[in-house]
Amino acid sequence: MKCLYYLTATLDSTAKITDDLHQAGIDDWFIHVLSKDEAGLKKDKIHSSNYLEQLDILRYGIIGATSGLVVGVLAAAYIDAAQWFGVIPGSVYYAIIGVSILFGVWEGGLIGIAAENKKIALFHDDLEAGSYLLLIYAKQAAEEQVKTVMATRHPEAKLAAVDAHFYNPLTELKRVTP
Repeated sequence: MKCLYYLTATLDSTAKITDDLHQAGIDDWFIHVLSKDEAGLKKDKIHSSNYLEQLDILRYGIIGATSGLVVGVLAAAYIDAAQWFGVIPGSVYYAIIGVSILFGVWEGGLIGIAAENKKIALFHDDLEAGSYLLLIYAKQAAEEQVKTVMATRHPEAKLAAVDAHFYNPLTELKRVTP
C-alpha cells in the first residue's frame, strides 16, 4: 500500500476530490486531509488527518524504545558485572531492560507530541499558506485508479509526493518535482 500526497488550494476542490474518490470506490478510511482549516473540513464532512500523521509520536517512540533497549542492556550488564547484590535471577535483568524500553517509549512519545511529523514538515509552508494536503492510501490495484481520477477530474491538484510504503515513520519522503 502506498500513500499518495496531493496538494490543493481550496476547500471546494478538496471536497470535490474526496467525493470523486468515494465514487471511484476509495473509502474514507484511506483519505485523510491536513489543513489549518479544521472547521471547514468538519463542516464539509471531510475526513481529517489523525495525530499519528500530524505529530512525530511514532518515530520518536521507536527512537526512544531503541535508546531504552541500549540503556537497559548496559545497565543490566553493569549490575551483573558489579555483583552488588550477589546472584540475581535472570528475570530481574529482563525486567530492567523492559522498564528501560518502556521509559524510552514514554519519553520518546512525549517528545514526539511536541514535534511536527517529519514527512508533513515538507509541506509546512504550503499548509501555512492555506493549502490542503490529501493523504490517499492506495493498494497497488487502486493506485492507478486514484492517479487517473486525479489527473482527469482534478488537474488543479498536484501530486506532491509518493510514500513507497503504507506509513512508515522511519522512511524518507521526497517531494515530487513538477
